[in-house]
Amino acid sequence: MRNTISRLLTGAVLAAGLAGAGLIERAAAADVTMNLGWATPLESTYGDLAKKFEELAEQYSGGSIDVKLRCCAQIATEDDAFKALQLGTVDAYFISQNNVSPHWPMMDVFVLPYMFQNADHLVKVANGPVGDKIRDKLKADTGVHLLTFGGPSYRDFFNSKRPINSMEDMAGLKIRVPKNKVMLATFEAFGAEPVPLAWSETPTALQTGTIDGGDNGTSVIREMKFFEFAKHLVILDHFAGFAPVLASDRFMSRLSDEQREAVLKAATEAGAYHTELKLKEIEEIRTWLSTEGGMAMTRPDRAPFIAAAQKVQQSFAAELGQEFTDLVNAIQAAAE
Repeated sequence: MRNTISRLLTGAVLAAGLAGAGLIERAAAADVTMNLGWATPLESTYGDLAKKFEELAEQYSGGSIDVKLRCCAQIATEDDAFKALQLGTVDAYFISQNNVSPHWPMMDVFVLPYMFQNADHLVKVANGPVGDKIRDKLKADTGVHLLTFGGPSYRDFFNSKRPINSMEDMAGLKIRVPKNKVMLATFEAFGAEPVPLAWSETPTALQTGTIDGGDNGTSVIREMKFFEFAKHLVILDHFAGFAPVLASDRFMSRLSDEQREAVLKAATEAGAYHTELKLKEIEEIRTWLSTEGGMAMTRPDRAPFIAAAQKVQQSFAAELGQEFTDLVNAIQAAAE
């Protein structure tokens, strides 16, 4: 009898120990760290979106997701981040659509010049069937999740040589362009001399005069202090875009159903918050650049630029096929 009781107690202790170990393992698995990276400073438009996402993701997950903000290319450069997401070595990263395109050409539908009539058109497309199709197809083709498009922005043109009052003034300017075929073709069509250059090399190239200028999101020009080296700001509204937050499948697969729902809800709400922020700030920052930033701002007649851009649109639609052309047509229809 004594031996039987002893065996029962031993079994109970062992079972309790195994159960306890299981509980510890499950508790550990429930706590997830998400490293969210981007290339610009913490106090930037990406930082605004990241901080709101961090707040909401931690709140909606009940604290089981710990979002770590990794600004300033700490965990990857924007040029390398998409491949890192595919490999699963980076959890999440902001990548502008032009830096997604070399890995997934369908994203060029959001890169084409003068694709959007205004910021409201851009937001409508992102939140509608085209945006859903982009998310689904990106995931199917590459394994990368698009959590939110973020807020809309324009890429404004700047240079250190001269004011731009017409397309003829673009001639001969060495303009930094991301390694994106659409953007290279666009600045060639505008008459400039585009120089494909990684983002990490751009600030030094501008300071040393290796390039005459470039184009970036309006807020980025201020955040990176490009106004100190290029005194001519040109408003063309040629490229409109987003601040997309992308996540690796490896990270998303680590989440429970509840955590995944929390991440997606946080991304949606942070994106809406960021959209309101961006819609308010575009003209405010342009005014700041042309006053406190000391830049001379011009707004050339856009008609010749639009005519040149339409040829670029047609060329890439023909090259990328019917599915791409259908997306272009859907974007144009959304403006009606």
